[in-house]
Amino acid sequence: MVLVTRQAPDFTAAAVLGNGEIVDNFNLHSFIKGKPAVIFFWPMDFTFVCPSELIAFDKRFAEFQKRGVEIIGVSFDSEFVHNAWRNTPVDKGGIGKVKYPLVADIKHEIIKAYGIEHPEAGVALRGSFLIDKEGVVRHQVVNDLPLGRNIDEMIRMVDALQFHEEHGEVCPAQWEKGQEGMDASPLGVAKYLSENIDKL
Repeated sequence: MVLVTRQAPDFTAAAVLGNGEIVDNFNLHSFIKGKPAVIFFWPMDFTFVCPSELIAFDKRFAEFQKRGVEIIGVSFDSEFVHNAWRNTPVDKGGIGKVKYPLVADIKHEIIKAYGIEHPEAGVALRGSFLIDKEGVVRHQVVNDLPLGRNIDEMIRMVDALQFHEEHGEVCPAQWEKGQEGMDASPLGVAKYLSENIDKL
């Protein structure tokens, strides 16, 4: 399922917040309140690739916050399992006190709404969704279970979206923050390619 250009499905579920508080009514739309956000899914707590991804998101949490972006993580584990994972040291396979909410999708409703339930295993695929200030999904990437994500690439996509929102220009291949964009016209593409062919 491709959600890009559509409203991100809203949900209310139990969660462990970034401050360690357990709540039973975490609501996506209320939490992001007109801010951009990244929602990411992982298959299961206390597994193998998953802790590396959650820790990588946490290590870059300040970079997302600097850009005004909220992070929300979701798996089908209960809020109590999430809490136990947060309270398990990293050297014992835990994730430590990550600073963003971990949502419990016990009934698989959120995983299904985002179209990323594994057809046989029933767990979430490694899906990530970038949502803009209007609640519209602007970027999504879905990895199979063995393939860990690159969180720096998600930051690059946030930068690209914010550059486009600010300047109206489009971001060509390999674009990074600080580089020029491209005017979306035949002249714009010709000018960009003639000046930047070596960067592609």
